[in-house]
Amino acid sequence: MKKENDSKVMEFVLLGLSSSWEVQLFLFFMFFFIYVAIILGNLLIVVTVRADVDLLQSPMYYFLGHLSFIDLCLSCVTVPKALGDFLHQGKTISFSGCLAQIYFLHFLGASEMFLLTVMAYDRYVAICEPLHYLTVMNHRLCLQLLFACWCGGFIHSITQVTLVIQLPFCGPNEVDNFYCDVPQVIKLACMDTYVVEVLMVSNSGLLSLICFLVLLFSYVVILINLRTHLRQGRSKALSTCASHLIVVSLIFVPCVFIYLRPFCSFSVDKIFSVFYTVITPILNPLIYTLRNTDMKTAMKKLRKKSMPFCCLLKG
Repeated sequence: MKKENDSKVMEFVLLGLSSSWEVQLFLFFMFFFIYVAIILGNLLIVVTVRADVDLLQSPMYYFLGHLSFIDLCLSCVTVPKALGDFLHQGKTISFSGCLAQIYFLHFLGASEMFLLTVMAYDRYVAICEPLHYLTVMNHRLCLQLLFACWCGGFIHSITQVTLVIQLPFCGPNEVDNFYCDVPQVIKLACMDTYVVEVLMVSNSGLLSLICFLVLLFSYVVILINLRTHLRQGRSKALSTCASHLIVVSLIFVPCVFIYLRPFCSFSVDKIFSVFYTVITPILNPLIYTLRNTDMKTAMKKLRKKSMPFCCLLKG
């Protein structure tokens, strides 16, 4: 353990997901292929939305493009470091690197939560107020809502980093995970962390829970209103809402489990951490593309546009 003046911890040791070399090698290949799929899948959605004028002018796909961009960035916060650690015996991260992981993890994670809430509001207006949809969800409002999501994520992440940076770390430095996060790091502080853990719950825990409950309530209202729609429009709306609900559940359930439970930890915490940081970003492209006719049509158009360019490169 490196210390400054024999008191301040300068780096943390990441215990990772397993101490077995065989398991770590398996996890390396699994994480690597998932990471490549995350990059290609989310990048494809971003490019498709930007390249298709009709999708770009639609608030739902405009927000979807930004959701994919967040997932693309979120996976880069933890996965590249984990891939390197799987191939090395010593898994360490500097104190500043640990703070950077916490900042970007919560900045992007909170921004994604707020964006999913905005997307639920967009679906509510589209289904419950279809005649006023384009008037209400105009481009200016979309920009304002998107800006509010990023600002909310920034404020949340700064709060989380502030909680950690003020703590004294002078003894244990082993983080029981494959990346740095607030619940594991604050347990290493050389002081009573009761107040800090309560603040963490009131910040991250309640944020996750409130957003999740708001989303569930909005989709319940949407499903009630769908009863009055025609069968064809109802089936398409139900498919869209089902896709959103799957994504929402996969993101919010792990967050509520991890952050709304202070003073204790369970062995399954690492599984939820993997699900939130690695699995969820790859599920978004699969759910939104395989179940969405508009996206698949736009991707076919993009492929036709890119074929002459590819042939030119080959020539």
